[in-house]
Amino acid sequence: MEPGLEATHRPGTEGEEEDNEALIELFDSFRDLFHFFCNNTTIHGMVRLVCSSHNRLKTAFWSLLFLATVGMLYWQFGLLFDQYWRYPVIMTVSVHSEPKMFPAVTLCDMNPHRPPLVSQHLDDLDKFVQENIWELYQFNVSTAPARPRGQIQAPPASGLRNFSLNRDIRLEELRQGVGSLNGYRVGFKLCNSSGSDCFYREHSSGVDAIQDWYRFHFVNIMALLPPGAMEEESHSVHSGNFIYSCHYNGEPCQETNYKTFHHTVYGSCYTFNSHGTDSFWKANRSGVPYGISLVLKAEQNNHLPLLSTEAGIKVMIHGKNQTPILEHEGFSIRPGIETTIGVREDEVRRLGGNYGSCTEDGADVDVELLYNSSYTMQACLHSCFQQLMIERCHCGCYFYPLPRGAEYCDYNRHPGWGHCFYDLYKNLEMHRLSCFSRCPKPCWQSVHKLSAGTAKWPSTESEEWILAAIGHKKNQTLSRRSKVAKVNIFYQQLNYRLVGEAPVYSVNQLLSTMGSHWSLWFGSSVLSVVEVLELLLDSAILALILAYRRLCGRKKLRVRAALEAGPRTLEDPGGPGTVRAVAIKTNGAWGPWGSHPLTGRRRSTCLNPWLSG
Repeated sequence: MEPGLEATHRPGTEGEEEDNEALIELFDSFRDLFHFFCNNTTIHGMVRLVCSSHNRLKTAFWSLLFLATVGMLYWQFGLLFDQYWRYPVIMTVSVHSEPKMFPAVTLCDMNPHRPPLVSQHLDDLDKFVQENIWELYQFNVSTAPARPRGQIQAPPASGLRNFSLNRDIRLEELRQGVGSLNGYRVGFKLCNSSGSDCFYREHSSGVDAIQDWYRFHFVNIMALLPPGAMEEESHSVHSGNFIYSCHYNGEPCQETNYKTFHHTVYGSCYTFNSHGTDSFWKANRSGVPYGISLVLKAEQNNHLPLLSTEAGIKVMIHGKNQTPILEHEGFSIRPGIETTIGVREDEVRRLGGNYGSCTEDGADVDVELLYNSSYTMQACLHSCFQQLMIERCHCGCYFYPLPRGAEYCDYNRHPGWGHCFYDLYKNLEMHRLSCFSRCPKPCWQSVHKLSAGTAKWPSTESEEWILAAIGHKKNQTLSRRSKVAKVNIFYQQLNYRLVGEAPVYSVNQLLSTMGSHWSLWFGSSVLSVVEVLELLLDSAILALILAYRRLCGRKKLRVRAALEAGPRTLEDPGGPGTVRAVAIKTNGAWGPWGSHPLTGRRRSTCLNPWLSG
């Protein structure tokens, strides 16, 4: 080439290079893109696809091996995410040691009271009991109540509505073919309000059958009482007669240290440290001398002998501000015995949310808690059952609190409530009701583990003077040790275990496990993942460019075909005889997506045709 000509072309070439310098330059084909990725990626094994390109067998081998590793990787990813979305948990246990509040302690004298307002109806029930037991066992039982001194029997209808005992609900001996299971059974028949559906409430034990039958009639009578009548009568008669002495941490207890309530079956009850806020009950040391020690009256009065057949003390240790459900968690203490109970406390914390169903304080539970206490699962179940009773049976069971506007059941006003109640309660026991799904466990729960030991108290040698000293304080005469009981409750250790739930896969653990699998199959890192994403992005852009190029090529072919066929004229609507020519401007040197003739760089020159006048 001549020097002059060469000098002439150089300035133009450099200018064109500057004008056409691109911010992002792409590959001409997918082959070039793939070759560049395989040669420069940090993913192990990818370079083998390029290095072995001249050996088809090796290329096929490495291609299959690469696809197999990809498949195994994403198969394990699938298993990992399936496990993650199940939200499994593991239990973690840690031990802590610090001063704690003493747990709440509830004690009941197991002497249910005979309210004077319904004493006449209870007398009628006692006579009815004698008839039924005589028919079954030909045994004459005496159920005459021993009323406390000073108690005056009220008239049978002291402002109460009329009531008549349903003598059609009797105890029956059931045998095969009478709707019972095989063998000897005792029960009583209950029907719905119309009498069209009946069943037998039956037991294999005659004692259980008699008590169940007696309680059914008893709650019908108790439903006559106005609200709060039992609380007033119970503590006006028995206040101060149950606890002979009480000491905690060597100091005497005060009346402000406990609250009282009445239980239908277990009589007068006393709860110590019910709220758990008094510093008096803070436990700084473990051991028997630093716990609570009580001497209690364990004499059984013959008020309602068929309602309560136990003699002794009912005890329950529970969390602060919780309603004691004595039927489920209480235990009994024998009279004439010193019982020492060691307590170990564990705390349980649940995650809730996706990891399980639990509630912080019961505010998010759709069951109205009928107890004036903090949330517990048992209190929620009882409240839920009572609400279902009111919805389906149109009255409430006497053993549970009532919501506003409801009334307790009795068979004079609600003839079929017994049939409805036992059928509903059976479904509750079989977990067929929605209460178990509506009442989750608390997210934080205090669990008390107990260990007990007993000894004869007072001993034979010391019985007389101990009973005399105890009776002198209450101006009573105690002749037998079977009328007293001693209870010691203490912390075995101030150490407590915190049992908590932790997710098997947190987000950090999930990413770590994914990285481990990625490194196992590809031996690469997070930056390698970015390289793959870059490859996918470049592939998508290249596909769009090739599609656009193909579209522009088709347009150019149509334009060329139109020019070869001759110019077309259109009549102008603006005036007759006026003709406009269609001109197409193209750049044949570069092509629709061609290369510069000097630099070789790509430039888009696919231009839309325009009309020229």
